[in-house]
Amino acid sequence: MNAVLRTSLWLAFFGLVLAAWAWMYFMATGMGLDLIGRPGGMAESMRWMDPRMDMRMPMAEFGPLFVMWGAMMAAMMLPTLVPTLRSYEDLMVSANGTRAGWLGVLLGYFVVWLLFAALIAGVELALLFGGVIDMLGIAKSRWFAAGLLLAVGLFQFTRTKELCHGVCHSPMTYFLGHWRTGFAGGLRMGLGLGAFCVGCCWGFMALGFAGGVMNLAWMGLATLFMVVEKLPQIGHYVTKPMGFALIAGSALVAGWPLIN
Repeated sequence: MNAVLRTSLWLAFFGLVLAAWAWMYFMATGMGLDLIGRPGGMAESMRWMDPRMDMRMPMAEFGPLFVMWGAMMAAMMLPTLVPTLRSYEDLMVSANGTRAGWLGVLLGYFVVWLLFAALIAGVELALLFGGVIDMLGIAKSRWFAAGLLLAVGLFQFTRTKELCHGVCHSPMTYFLGHWRTGFAGGLRMGLGLGAFCVGCCWGFMALGFAGGVMNLAWMGLATLFMVVEKLPQIGHYVTKPMGFALIAGSALVAGWPLIN
């Protein structure tokens, strides 16, 4: 019975991830975007609309943006939770963890990212009405995109990144130091893990504004990197190289007119 429950929960977990990716794909293609977020047809005309026009435009409203970012969090961040959930399962054998606690960890983690989705949806609206990005969430200025790449690249070398990544990279250590039993205990630990994960990975969400928040290729690459960054064997070896890569990307974007 335990094996059946375990299998069912893992299948439901991965089903949720696949559903989120499918929803993002159909949303992007429905808006006329390709896999790298390039607009065409309806999307091309929509991106230059003034959000202050007296007409209903879903991408200029908080509700639709929050739903979009919430789905994006599910698609990108839930896969990075797999090592954490596996670590909790190890403690179900050696400690008094339960399947309800496992669900609590999952829920707490996702709640934190949903709160972040609400925050970044508000940021997108501010940038949109401030004329910094267009209706598709694409930066209008190469300087804004370059500055964002530089900021996220430099963040990779900070003490905050090191501390937050340390928790994400070694969830077992976090569990041993903050162990709580039952669903409520799992929820509490999930909230804590989610907070550290936001502190570690917020920059990769913000980079959506550099190339378009509906750029599925960027979403896939960012998800892959964040998964690798949390792997126990190699996670510590990729953080700083990514920082250098982002800084180099910033210089490339800023100097593009000079080399093109």
